[in-house]
Amino acid sequence: MKNINLKYFSILIIGILFFSCQDLERPEFSDFPYDGPVITLSSPKASSVVRSTEAIATITIQFQVEDDLGIANITVKMDDVEIANINEFADSKLVNVDDLIYDNLTTGSHTLTITATDTNDVVVIETAVFEKIDTPPYTPLFDGEIFYMSFNGDYTEAVSGSSATELGSPSFITDARAGTNAYAGAADSYLTFPTDGLLGSEFSATMWYKINAVPDRAGILVIGPEDTGNANYPDVQNKRSNGFRFFREGGATNQTFKLNVGNGSGDSWFDGGAAATIDPTITTDWVHLAFTISGSECVVYINGEVVRQGAFSGVDWTGCDVLSIMSGAPRFTEWGHHSDSSYMDELRLFNRAITQSDVTNIMAQTDKIFNLSFDGDFTDSISLTDAVQVGTPEFAGEAKVGTNAYAGAADSYLTFPTDGLLGSEFSATMWYKINAVPDRAGILVIGPEDTGNANYPDVQNKRSNGFRFFREGGATNQTFKLNVGNGSGDSWFDGGAAATIDPTITTDWVHLAFTISGSECVVYINGEVVRQGAFSGVDW
Repeated sequence: MKNINLKYFSILIIGILFFSCQDLERPEFSDFPYDGPVITLSSPKASSVVRSTEAIATITIQFQVEDDLGIANITVKMDDVEIANINEFADSKLVNVDDLIYDNLTTGSHTLTITATDTNDVVVIETAVFEKIDTPPYTPLFDGEIFYMSFNGDYTEAVSGSSATELGSPSFITDARAGTNAYAGAADSYLTFPTDGLLGSEFSATMWYKINAVPDRAGILVIGPEDTGNANYPDVQNKRSNGFRFFREGGATNQTFKLNVGNGSGDSWFDGGAAATIDPTITTDWVHLAFTISGSECVVYINGEVVRQGAFSGVDWTGCDVLSIMSGAPRFTEWGHHSDSSYMDELRLFNRAITQSDVTNIMAQTDKIFNLSFDGDFTDSISLTDAVQVGTPEFAGEAKVGTNAYAGAADSYLTFPTDGLLGSEFSATMWYKINAVPDRAGILVIGPEDTGNANYPDVQNKRSNGFRFFREGGATNQTFKLNVGNGSGDSWFDGGAAATIDPTITTDWVHLAFTISGSECVVYINGEVVRQGAFSGVDW
């Protein structure tokens, strides 16, 4: 009798628990809504910019769709026009699309729409609005430059016009060393490029880099072969007999930059130790990194200084078909040199061994705020602003650099607004091929209107502000002079004979430069100082 009572008691308890747990106002558990597919769009992302020199560009669309039940169908539309319909899958629960080509991208705004339907008929839609803009063709700025990435809102390589393959979720940061954006690393994220056209007997790379010491080691730039000896462990890649590996490792207060290069039969290390080490808790700003590989040596630079230099017999590129940017993956991962969470900007590759002078010149290039190449137009390549043409300025049909140069003419010149150009320091450089007729001329001038000459508007000579860089003399002697105003008066920087050339003898291009700081002004001709003097600072 006792057992029977316990049996009934157990049934009663279960019944009470069931009815107390079930909310009769809510649906049965099986009727709860299902979230459906998860769409992750890698490229192009919302608000991104696609830059192209072509009126109609080609892009690669990359995305992933994941669903616990199974994916039934995926459609891709560009501006409401279907460009892909996918309904057959090797794995219906996880679909990666990284090679969908769209070759009809016109200039302007576009909307990419991805629609995924699962086997339970749940539909999820992901959209991204992005922009395609036209950019002028890129002319390499340095001898031997074969690759350039500015990271200004896209992962386009400027020389070839092709885009990187994005792995994971790399992004951009507005804290750029130059331009509007820089690369921002993330876990398991990096970029790759094919190495076609990049590999030769000499190789160099330069970049700006802002370190994040977490993780405590990472690949920065790698071109290496697949480690087929690790076939059973494909994620353990460390074949160092070919290509190179540029990376960092250390701890929270010491990160050392190292280069490893293979010659075909073995590898050489270029580890600068303390000289190549920075403390991320102290060095929180951008640093400039560079390395060069030749048939006789390798050199590593930090901020233009040599931190490691050593003999080397020459790189072997066998099997090196992939360039990895900001990770050791996929070809250099054994020691944990995976993705870098640091920032990178202004990445350049060269097909020659660059010198220390080259490195410092490239570093200076980053601070350039205005650039006129005169290669068939009068457009500033940094702001993309066109000059105002006065008179009939022309092109020379020859050039010191590039394809063309400015050719002066009577009563002809260019003007630009000075927005964004004026600061406490100012410098200018140019190549110049002189015509001594007329016997005096302005070359570069930023000055105020001379309102004191209101009755003679063509007589302008207010020198208390801005600067005037000009030449004057005769048929056999032209002297280059700089005049700068400090607000209350002006100072002259006239090098006399040192700043004078004879146009009948010097008929080729000469390089002119001047710099204005808060303490001095300097004038250079062909890299030599021709006038230097104290100055209290320019007033604009």
